[in-house]
Amino acid sequence: MNSNFMLKVEDAKLPDVQKALQQAGIKIRSIIEVYKEEGKKEESK
Repeated sequence: MNSNFMLKVEDAKLPDVQKALQQAGIKIRSIIEVYKEEGKKEESK
């Protein structure tokens, strides 16, 4: 069975996600980075 998933991660890079999935025994056909947003910066008062 083929499935498509979209996930959002914090503090992880694509190779980290790929490695974690492979270690869990999940076969990966492709990973595509769709959108990258910068983290919100805390304002100092």
